[in-house]
Amino acid sequence: RRVVDVDLVAPYIVSKAVLPGMIERGHGKIINVCSILSELGRETVAAYTAAKGGVAALTHAMAVSLAGRVRVNAIAPGWIDTGAYYREGYVPGDSPADRRQHPSGRIGVPEDIARTALFLCDEENSFINGETITVDGGMTKLMVYHNDCGWNYRPEE
Repeated sequence: RRVVDVDLVAPYIVSKAVLPGMIERGHGKIINVCSILSELGRETVAAYTAAKGGVAALTHAMAVSLAGRVRVNAIAPGWIDTGAYYREGYVPGDSPADRRQHPSGRIGVPEDIARTALFLCDEENSFINGETITVDGGMTKLMVYHNDCGWNYRPEE
């Protein structure tokens, strides 16, 4: 329940809080943060996956509900290494195999997400509305099989 409250209910409540000012000014932009896990699954993160999927649905529902007054989009980050922002002396721990899983050849950094948010806020891009933009270096587009990218399938024994 806590995961859903933090990852889905909070964006809804924050949006409701800022909407009156945006509507009064006659314009505004809301950028929600989803995750590539809203479209993918992993063991033990069902609540997170469901919450982030809810954020994607909330995004397009709000874009329609607020049409002509507020633009609403979302960003779905993939693997973003944030370690340098909260640990002094941080050294990334990703491997060459990790980087090969990304067609871009690297792990993402927070600036990748920030640039996407700035792009979505730019009035030159006002035709983008109700969308979720995936920023994952192409990771979700690459099918990884046994012996690809330094990964080996090891069935449970």
